[in-house]
Amino acid sequence: MCGIVGFIGHKNAKDVVLNGLTRLEYRGYDSAGLSLYNQRYQIFDVYKDEGRVAKLVESTKHADFSTIGIGHTRWATHGKVNKENSHPHYSQTRRFIVVHNGVIENYQELKDQYLHNHVFQSETDTEVIAQLIETFSQTLHVENAITTTLKLLHGSYALLVLDSNDPEKIYAAKYKSPLILGVGSDGITIASDLMALVGYSSDYHALDDKTFIVARKDDVRLFNLDHQPLDLHLKKIELDDAVTTKGEYAHYMLKEIHEQPSVIRRILTNYYDKDIVQIKPEILSAIKDADRLYILAAGTSMHAGLIGKQLFEKLCEIPVEVHIASEFAYQKPLLSKKPLFILVTQSGETADLRACLVDLNERGFETLTITNVPTSTLAREATYSIELFAGPEIAVASTKAYVAQVSVLTILAYELSQKPFDLHTELSKAAISIENFLASENIREIVRHYLTRRNAFFIGRGLDYFIGLEAALKLKEISYIQTEGFAAGELKHGTIALIEDSTPVIALISDPKMSPNTRSNLKEVQARGAKTFKIVLESCKIEGDEVIIDDVYSLLTPLVMVVPTQLIAYYAALERAYDIDKPRNLAKSVTVE
Repeated sequence: MCGIVGFIGHKNAKDVVLNGLTRLEYRGYDSAGLSLYNQRYQIFDVYKDEGRVAKLVESTKHADFSTIGIGHTRWATHGKVNKENSHPHYSQTRRFIVVHNGVIENYQELKDQYLHNHVFQSETDTEVIAQLIETFSQTLHVENAITTTLKLLHGSYALLVLDSNDPEKIYAAKYKSPLILGVGSDGITIASDLMALVGYSSDYHALDDKTFIVARKDDVRLFNLDHQPLDLHLKKIELDDAVTTKGEYAHYMLKEIHEQPSVIRRILTNYYDKDIVQIKPEILSAIKDADRLYILAAGTSMHAGLIGKQLFEKLCEIPVEVHIASEFAYQKPLLSKKPLFILVTQSGETADLRACLVDLNERGFETLTITNVPTSTLAREATYSIELFAGPEIAVASTKAYVAQVSVLTILAYELSQKPFDLHTELSKAAISIENFLASENIREIVRHYLTRRNAFFIGRGLDYFIGLEAALKLKEISYIQTEGFAAGELKHGTIALIEDSTPVIALISDPKMSPNTRSNLKEVQARGAKTFKIVLESCKIEGDEVIIDDVYSLLTPLVMVVPTQLIAYYAALERAYDIDKPRNLAKSVTVE
């Protein structure tokens, strides 16, 4: 869940690393650190502290020019958020400097077995790595000392290592956590996300698990952990700087909300050629041949999966189960005879899903990953993969990736159905509906009037209930308002006890058949003092409804109904002056279990 950037080449490493860390700050921002080679004193200087990358920029503004450096943004797992636990970490004599993303599960055992006489400066599992490398380097060549250490580690890691005795190399290794090598005319960049390479590298290689790199200014060698050479498989980087900036928007989240119509159109462009869907036949066959689909996901992606369940069951009559990945990994249900597992993930690096996928692969099951990052671990390791084409999503609170996930799941289900409507046309209408709403929305005034308490509820029935779950997650994660999403009919079975004077209750109404029922539930909470408002489709509106959205096909309502709830979360956080793109305690890519 941390950001890692390293550079060795012909430019000032400080600029490359700090710019990369700034782009990756959404991955973790409890603290930040940087190590640069000091030519005058022939040592690696380390700058680090709790806080954001901006603080690191200030502390390094007088640093000497260096052509080698590594940096890190931290999301704490082991140890408090403080300077001592910030990365980089170094070995006892400061010979080796390490940055690390992941979790070393056996770090205490390694301490006890190999390092009982060492003095540690931090509470982290990472420092153990630096100490082990130095211990083994006393009898082994540096590369062998590193690979010997790597073979002892249980858990996950993406590592960059510097050796003060040889400041012409960066060592890098990867297991479970993402790490990408970038090659450009000015040098070698290594990072945990492709965005950090943009502008510095023309080509990239996504490292496989248990591989190891030795990088010099103009040369890179790739090995497995037994030191057997491997070939690099370089691909062109197709991103540009524009996708990593906010442009005219105050926040990435607002930009990404407004990008959602173009995301739907990009998906249509990539998956349709005229009226013919462009999805590999073997993927469609695998879904069709399965006797049950198991959708595995976490957070926002799980809410998209709940929509996907309705799509596959209503359009294809294929039974579907949706499971939280962290639960499924260790508490598996009784499986059907011929299952297909669909893993839904924005980043493609979600550790809970990776734990599921490793087990499913070992058991010989077919798997399909739906992800926004085609270079990701989950995309590479699944039997099949499908790209979301949402473009880079930088705000921690996911918006456009959710819409992309629902859109792609819809295309998959539709293609295997009797095709009762023209999906291409209806998805295009959904994009227009979102655009029309965004052009005239008045959500900020509604937020000011209604969201005046520290708790709130979203209610809905059918698909609206699942949208309510996602809406509640968005509001709580960036505004810190305690929010829950409920099936509207369940309020009277316990939750209504929480209704007090002025408690905000937001109703989602997109189905004319269930509109009277949900409105009746609103009356129940109004009678107990709740302050209510409604988000409705045009076909469901009555006088007094506050937020009205253009009609779309009934199964596509999640694409448009979710947009006002995203803006509710955005403006609620804005009114409270919170950090919208980087909410507290959260990180974008959850690469630890």
